Amino acid sequence: MFARTILSRQLLRPAFAAPAAARTSFLTSIQTRFLSDQTRQAIDKAVSSAPVVLFMKGTPETPQCGFSRASIQVLGMQGVDPAKFAAFNVLEDNELRQGIKEYSDWPTIPQLYIDKEFVGGCDIIVSMHQSGELAKLLEEKKVLAVEAEAAEEEAKKE
Repeated sequence: MFARTILSRQLLRPAFAAPAAARTSFLTSIQTRFLSDQTRQAIDKAVSSAPVVLFMKGTPETPQCGFSRASIQVLGMQGVDPAKFAAFNVLEDNELRQGIKEYSDWPTIPQLYIDKEFVGGCDIIVSMHQSGELAKLLEEKKVLAVEAEAAEEEAKKE
């Protein structure tokens, strides 16, 4: 009897299941409702605090997970100007840790934002680094330390 109930539920499920797109939009609207206005405003402020923002586990000096460490290393190799970079430790605030996932609709941490636009997590950052896309994006956004030094030298000449 129990096996029949499970089997009949499995057979009936596809007929009553909503299309994948409908389920996704429904979940997204529910997730959005769970993010309080206060948390959303705090995350908006954090994302706007610098041209390059990384939400990570730990700090740039002491990352608390391998993915956060890899993301910091990639940004360092790319030459991101420390004056144009901010990092937020999600381990210090559980509301931030959960809220950033809902804010970006991305399930993992770390999360990178460049000019207030969500770029992706560690896998995306590494992939963009390997393909050269990240270097191009950072150069376009003028957030590299080399560019800052060149601008300072030009200002001294004038």
